[in-house]
Amino acid sequence: MSDSLVIIPTYNEKENIEKIIRKVFSLNHFFELLIIDDGSPDGTADIVKKLQQEYPALHLEERKGKLGLGTAYIHGFKWALARPQYQYIFEMDADFSHNPDDLIRLRQACVDGADVAIGSRYVNGVNVVNWPMSRVLMSYFASMYVRIITRINIQDATAGFKCYKKKVLATMPMDKIKFVGYAFQIEMKFTAIKYGFKVVEVPIIFTDRTEGTSKMSTRIFREAFIGVIQMKVWSWFRKYN
Repeated sequence: MSDSLVIIPTYNEKENIEKIIRKVFSLNHFFELLIIDDGSPDGTADIVKKLQQEYPALHLEERKGKLGLGTAYIHGFKWALARPQYQYIFEMDADFSHNPDDLIRLRQACVDGADVAIGSRYVNGVNVVNWPMSRVLMSYFASMYVRIITRINIQDATAGFKCYKKKVLATMPMDKIKFVGYAFQIEMKFTAIKYGFKVVEVPIIFTDRTEGTSKMSTRIFREAFIGVIQMKVWSWFRKYN
């Protein structure tokens, strides 16, 4: 039994899922894993079920249909909060764009006093590998846009590699998190800061996926652009106790 749970949402990740599971379980610190699969037609969940025979700390939640990144993580957060052993709860992608070795560094940042630790691409310059320049610029200036609108001092506002202390997720009302795509990552950071939690950025090197297909789309980016303004306006009418 571990005090740390890594949540990985999946949709058509058969090329990566076994490798990422084996890598996480090979780390020096023992992490448990929760895979949230949204009915992947490529058989991702079947691979996880097979590996569960080898790894008792591998958990699987299957959902019917592609319901969105945000709802997958919220499903995972609620699953984790219902089990008292987990004190550190992580978000991570399945495609190795997030280096599993950095899980230990994110956890240590929370042990050392952070409430939320973000694996940041931009806190020490721009640390992105294999992205076209257009996407690097889009991501970098998206974070700048978020800082201007929300006034939160986070260099990588759209980062999806994070460690939360349990108390953060227990405090934040999950049913009031409104976004499901790219904006979800921004909303979670913004809400944690509004509740007064200490958020720190840990420098990482982000490497674009080499196998499988990216889930990024124009619709997801548009939701984030408009959503930043919406969440700022909504915050004027909410109490963060």
